[in-house]
Amino acid sequence: MIPTTLRRLRPTTARAGIDEPIGLLAGSGRFPILFAEAARRQGLRVACVGIRYEASEELRDLCESFEYYGVARLGGFIRAFRRLGARRIVMAGKITKNVMYTPWRMVQLWPDYRTIRWWYDRSRADNRDDSLLLGVIAEFERDGLTFASALDFCPELLVKEGVLTRRVPTAAERIDIAFGWELAKEMGRLDVGQSVAVKEKAALAIEAIEGTDRCIERAGQFCRSGGWTLVKVAKPQQDMRFDVPTIGVTTIENLHRAGARVLAIEADRTILLDQDQVVALADRYGLSIVAVR
Repeated sequence: MIPTTLRRLRPTTARAGIDEPIGLLAGSGRFPILFAEAARRQGLRVACVGIRYEASEELRDLCESFEYYGVARLGGFIRAFRRLGARRIVMAGKITKNVMYTPWRMVQLWPDYRTIRWWYDRSRADNRDDSLLLGVIAEFERDGLTFASALDFCPELLVKEGVLTRRVPTAAERIDIAFGWELAKEMGRLDVGQSVAVKEKAALAIEAIEGTDRCIERAGQFCRSGGWTLVKVAKPQQDMRFDVPTIGVTTIENLHRAGARVLAIEADRTILLDQDQVVALADRYGLSIVAVR
């Protein structure tokens, strides 16, 4: 579902800016920073709680308040937002998922009681992304905190349909885009990952817990001749409050390093960070970026 437009949302957010701050649960990357900048332009106060070792220190100067908590301190996050008066929360930024499987994780991550209780909740069917994040949202809701999509505040970050670069995909590459799209949508439906690397209608690498950047790296290792295509899509059941597919300058650098030739993304359902810089860099490297429906 495409987020509410900024024009329609502004009266509501303006009242929220007067009455209480918007809570930002921040991971890594540029998205939390761009959200905080957009909120400030709209005159909104932002209370940011960042995930330690993930969220950028730059957020400290962009938000009314800023605190760090470890990724396994769920109770700390909730208490912080309540203390700061933020009852409506947005998630933005990446979280390193494989920390769940750190050796001696109880010692390394030092979870609080609320996280332990949530992690071992037997009512959760599995530990796929949607299951975990919906479980986190439900935990916040028990304390009267609700989640909105960060894109309600900065919908301009969603990419529009069309070829964004000077280079246009060839006929053979368009066939690979269509092939990769089917695979990526199925992987999304299964909540495994959102990206698939393909060449000549063969899958080179499929994203799972490692994330897009590592998927790109593996595809480059398996296809030394280069010239392959990465397809990144939203899940068919995509909840726009979290885990929306995102690309930025780092994605383009990694694709170039791994020998990719085409990046295909889903129009209106993919976040494109710093679009001018991304397109300029892709043009410099001779990459195609195409946003399709």
